[in-house]
Amino acid sequence: MSSLSLDQKKLQKRLYRLAGEAVTEFNMIEEGDKVMVCLSGGKDSYAMLDVLLHLQKVAPIKFSLVAVNMDQKQPGFPEHVLPAYLESVGVEYHIIEKDTYSVVKEKIPEGKTTCSLCSRLRRGTLYTYADEIGATKMALGHHRDDILETFFLNMFFGGTLKAMPPKLLSDDGRNVVIRPLAYCKETDIAEYAELQGFPIIPCNLCGSQENLQRQVVKGMLQEWETKTPGRLDIMFRALQNVVPSQLADRQLFDFASLTIDQQAEPRFLDVMSL
Repeated sequence: MSSLSLDQKKLQKRLYRLAGEAVTEFNMIEEGDKVMVCLSGGKDSYAMLDVLLHLQKVAPIKFSLVAVNMDQKQPGFPEHVLPAYLESVGVEYHIIEKDTYSVVKEKIPEGKTTCSLCSRLRRGTLYTYADEIGATKMALGHHRDDILETFFLNMFFGGTLKAMPPKLLSDDGRNVVIRPLAYCKETDIAEYAELQGFPIIPCNLCGSQENLQRQVVKGMLQEWETKTPGRLDIMFRALQNVVPSQLADRQLFDFASLTIDQQAEPRFLDVMSL
């Protein structure tokens, strides 16, 4: 860190601080946890590993990290990059080899988006592997912008108000997923990844498809932020301040039972003082 400029040090400290706050406020990591760090080779997962290695040094609790990458057998995938990097930083790691690429290409017509099927296949494999190695937590590299994009995608195309929670219990109750970068901005992560020179592995299977609805939503949010700086921070705070009585979900709030409170203090309007 001594070789970093003042602004670069501020960037690093900001990422460390925000990740530390998210981990603490959502009780993401506890004493004795074995955290499986899911690495894709993208900027976000590299930054997440860097942050977790820092927290491991400074946190008042002891926990272990094991990095896991899933080699989906994409053509031209540089198999040597992640092992070389992980060995250089001294992190235990496992590479899962599973040809989901062929399955996706077989099932999804050319030109259609592959992310949904690809992510389901990857998620199922990682959940199972976490069980096998005894991981108590699964860390994913989603950040603040991912969470907001998912919120709008679900609202626009799914008719639901939901996003990516910073901490999640899997449907079968066997895995706890954590997102340590939940409070971090994508722009900060991208700048930090470039600063650190992480050996980024591009995704040629799904992430580069230009017709993804996520890319449309991302562009919309970026335009809002450009026109009104700070708007994304405000929107993210909104996700942390939900008021069910001011929405319309009858499962969250009992609207049907609302009646006048006969014991309430009466209000008297003094029209002469208006």
